[in-house]
Amino acid sequence: MEPIIEFKNFTFRYQSQKEPSLRDICLSIYPGEKVLIVGPSGSGKSTLAHCINGLVPFSFPGEVTGELAIAGENPKELGIFGMSKHVGTVLQDTDGQFVGLTVAEDIAFALENDRVSTEEMHRRVLEAAACVEVEGLLDHAPGELSGGQKQRVSMAGVMVDDVEVLLFDEPLANLDPLTGKRTMEQIDRIHREKNKTILIIEHRIEDALCIDVDRVILVNDGQILADTTPNELLAGSLLAENGIREPLYITALKHAGCKITEEQNPQHMETIELGEMKTSVQEWLKKTKQPELFHRADSILRVENLSFSYEKGKNVLADISFDIKAGEMISIVGKNGAGKSTLSGLICGFYTPDQGNIYWKNQDISALSIKERGEKIGFVLQSPNQMISKPMIYDEVALGLTVRGVPEAEIKERVDAILRICGLYPYRNWPVSALSFGQKKRVSIASILVLNPEVIILDEPTAGQDYRNYTEIMEFLRAMNQRLGVTIIMITHDMHLMLEYTDRALVVADGKLLADTEPASVLTNEELANQAYLKKTSLYDLAASCGILDPTEFVKRFIAFEREERRKQDV
Repeated sequence: MEPIIEFKNFTFRYQSQKEPSLRDICLSIYPGEKVLIVGPSGSGKSTLAHCINGLVPFSFPGEVTGELAIAGENPKELGIFGMSKHVGTVLQDTDGQFVGLTVAEDIAFALENDRVSTEEMHRRVLEAAACVEVEGLLDHAPGELSGGQKQRVSMAGVMVDDVEVLLFDEPLANLDPLTGKRTMEQIDRIHREKNKTILIIEHRIEDALCIDVDRVILVNDGQILADTTPNELLAGSLLAENGIREPLYITALKHAGCKITEEQNPQHMETIELGEMKTSVQEWLKKTKQPELFHRADSILRVENLSFSYEKGKNVLADISFDIKAGEMISIVGKNGAGKSTLSGLICGFYTPDQGNIYWKNQDISALSIKERGEKIGFVLQSPNQMISKPMIYDEVALGLTVRGVPEAEIKERVDAILRICGLYPYRNWPVSALSFGQKKRVSIASILVLNPEVIILDEPTAGQDYRNYTEIMEFLRAMNQRLGVTIIMITHDMHLMLEYTDRALVVADGKLLADTEPASVLTNEELANQAYLKKTSLYDLAASCGILDPTEFVKRFIAFEREERRKQDV
């Protein structure tokens, strides 16, 4: 069988860079394969994807040596339009992919460009919509849809052209855990039913591996470090060595001193053969410490009986109450569209509640303006494109200080310090447009952190970040929390973040507060997890499989152990 994608000694250097982003790539992908591509930020995996879908060299010019063939043809000769007939790409930021006023118009876009007859167009749009189960949404505006629905509409938009290769760029980045799992299952179903070649670029490797893949390609420093099976990769140490988070059950087994082999089938928690490792896990649990209890301070932000609706009679939030203490790190979790971002908007004064009150240090803040609340509460939006207003990185981070009249020397000192902490200092003189989605996210966080607010609300702070950058940002936030007493509230779909960095979780679904409890209790309660579109942690399943009677306690001990290990590294 001939490869559908073939790189031979392929090297690529962007026009604006001195060093190549890809070096001597040799890679063959065959028709019908399902391949996961992983690597840290800046590793070259996105450039590899851009070569496959034609953005390199047509949108991103540069110097190419070696050979690349897609479906037996030379991309240089096909052009970007010709490449789009072979490779369909679903972007990480799906909002940037929509062009139609309705879902039907958006799916039909490629067919309109090909001047397909109206009758044939209707048939193919309905077929593509049915394949991804959005046929009931055809008259909706894309902006009205949930994250998971947008993802499926984007899939339909590339499938309608009957391309051979489907390329998914970070499909899980903005989805709640259960919707993410269903998205992966949808990709798996399309693969089985349509026999497409599937390429998935993803940071969340444990979530991506909820389906079977044929191969995992590990990229770093512009080179392919591994091209192997999931079982072989998980049994080794390459993921951790290259700053990529392993599945939590794998990490827990390694903490317990277990040696994992390919033959034990470690790709899924459900399939791994634990054998004698069960005893090792039980013994490790006995040696671990009890987690430290959080000592609550005075109230800093309190919400009482809060309700809100965009349309009369349709509550987005209903009778929400909670009390956040000074110095806490709290996560707000729940499914897409649950009302989490709306809740943040109410706290910051973007909306006025239908009923209920918000208190800052026990003082009602209903009379405070958005600007006055902004002096106390910083808010980092989910999409960096909605926050960034300056063309250059330094100017964007400095903007808040500039409008407040801070002296130039102090601005430079504070901005440079924040850029270093957020890993952006080398890019300080770059245009924002040259950054990846994850890098833009860090710019938006830096622009708020530089103002030194007492409370920071972050909407999906780690979306699109690899494990190294994720850890860097989260450790910085933790340091601000512990050393400066800044209260941090994170809206997140990342259950690892919730477990590792917060001591309390507010669970929101369908506009209601379902729980206010410890993170470990959320992800070991199957009924609660299902209600909020979360997933039970694989640590729970590992504990249960090892005969541990209290899996929740096992999860708490694991979290405490991880935190202690990070503290040792910091010393």
